[in-house]
Amino acid sequence: MYPPVIALAKTMFRALDMRIEVDGAEHIPREGGAVLASNHVSYLDFIFCGLAAQPAKRLVRFMAKKQVFDHKVSGPLMRGMRHIPVDRDAGASSFREATTALKNGQVVGVFPEATISESFTVKEMKSGAVRLARSAKVPLIPMVVWGPHRLWTKGHKKDLTKRHVPVLIKVGEAIELPKGVTPEALTATLRTRLSELLDAVQKAYPEKPAGPDDRWWLPAHMGGTAPLPEAAAV
Repeated sequence: MYPPVIALAKTMFRALDMRIEVDGAEHIPREGGAVLASNHVSYLDFIFCGLAAQPAKRLVRFMAKKQVFDHKVSGPLMRGMRHIPVDRDAGASSFREATTALKNGQVVGVFPEATISESFTVKEMKSGAVRLARSAKVPLIPMVVWGPHRLWTKGHKKDLTKRHVPVLIKVGEAIELPKGVTPEALTATLRTRLSELLDAVQKAYPEKPAGPDDRWWLPAHMGGTAPLPEAAAV
């Protein structure tokens, strides 16, 4: 089911005249397992993050909360594309399934923040992405996406028919995972790298808010009205 869904998504992107730019796709290996660790700003992130792997001709299996798989519409699609459900009350089975997929040479996508960042900055993160990459002995590749939150994000009305929205996707170099360094320390490194990548795409974004009421999609440090990270966390 995965290739037809990708084809449908691309058709929709063209119909909406979306301006999608991918930078750094060469960092995704053409073969072998890898963990893609992305920031999380919208409900559509996994669709756009998956596009970054297209130049390498890879399909990404994303880890997503179990409730998405239980939904009558998204559930069959997620299962058909062989994404990995995460039950927060029984996370060990999800970890095993993802590790097996990585050892079998597949690419697994992870959102280490676990939930959407309403501040549009990189939140505190779980260490699962680091632990997965280390357990399977595969590269940990940071990436960010910026723009899909203008279509559908937490706390704002969705607008899936909005046209001409730019979407920037940036992939960074794999993060080294030296022995003797704790998963928590490596997760802090991952967060720093993601913050740097996100800062770069936010500054390079080709559009500005149309007016005072349109500043909601910018983080506070860029003059937007999104809540500060501390307030968003609360």
